[in-house]
Amino acid sequence: MIWTYVIIVVLLLAAELVYFKIADRCDIIDKPNERSSHSTIVLRGGGIIFAISMIIWMIWQLVNGGWGSVQEYIPFMCGLVMICTVSFWDDVHSLPDSIRMVVQIVAILLMFWSVELYSAFDSWVWMVVVAAIALFFCVGATNIINFMDGINGITAGYAFAMLVPLLLVSGFRFQVSAEIAYHARNEVPGFIEPSFLIVAIIGVLVFSIFNFRPKGKAKCFAGDVGSIGIAFVILFVLSRLMLASKDVTWIVFFLVYGIDGSMTIFHRIMLHEHLGQAHRKHAYQLMANELGISHMVVSLIYMVLQLIVSLGFIYVCPNTILAHWVYLVSAGVVLSLAYALFMKKYYHLHEEYLASLTNEN
Repeated sequence: MIWTYVIIVVLLLAAELVYFKIADRCDIIDKPNERSSHSTIVLRGGGIIFAISMIIWMIWQLVNGGWGSVQEYIPFMCGLVMICTVSFWDDVHSLPDSIRMVVQIVAILLMFWSVELYSAFDSWVWMVVVAAIALFFCVGATNIINFMDGINGITAGYAFAMLVPLLLVSGFRFQVSAEIAYHARNEVPGFIEPSFLIVAIIGVLVFSIFNFRPKGKAKCFAGDVGSIGIAFVILFVLSRLMLASKDVTWIVFFLVYGIDGSMTIFHRIMLHEHLGQAHRKHAYQLMANELGISHMVVSLIYMVLQLIVSLGFIYVCPNTILAHWVYLVSAGVVLSLAYALFMKKYYHLHEEYLASLTNEN
């Protein structure tokens, strides 16, 4: 098994390097704008490796005669290819928001087919209601993950912080020694093939080699194809986990991004800003730009925060619905207060930055 994963690493490294050649020749680049936290031109779309890693996983399963076990993944894979194709095209030539939104909705509905959401309810009324709520959440979460992709390493780091806890919950055993293994209080074996998550993590780590670097040193950015692609993969696994456990509190694995993204939206609404306009108001953007903290440090802060929250939920929180809700709400309140206090102390620096732009014009 280990040699299979080594071969996958080599294949993904080769695929990423080939893409760099294509991107360089076709001028697929990311030019800095008023929302950017970088000041140099960088290759865009390196996150295509996330979709490629999932395709390689599917081929691996089929070669090993696992057609029966991967049939349920087919609608998801179709949705992934669809959403990544459109996102990649948007990276190359901007597409209307309406087209991207329609494709996201269709892809997510295909994902629901794979997770068997449509057959999880006896009443079609409840099925429609739950599907509508889930669709709203998934579209919102996908775009929050996309909007949070603004500095080196943050998408890869946060994806790692979500995929590793999901792997631990899947029943995967991290053997520390011959006698010791970490057993989770909250575990739902069988909701996903552990190899699926391992290959997804390998894709993230390969991308990190070229992106998790100091400002100005990144070889490539994820692009929409990367941030939306990995969001789709994570939401697929998270949906399977929620349905298998009949527990929505697993959304705690998305809590740090969720708080930053939603609080920033509320903040911009209070400022009467157009939500479709580019901005630099996320907490991580203030850290990287106004406070001058290294991109790698900011990305690590987000990654470590989410890992602490998630691992606490897995290994510390009692395995009861009440305890899960108490943990989720408590963690959400703490993170929301931290966000509010951070903005109260440092947001004036962003206002000074905006004023300097006005003075220059």
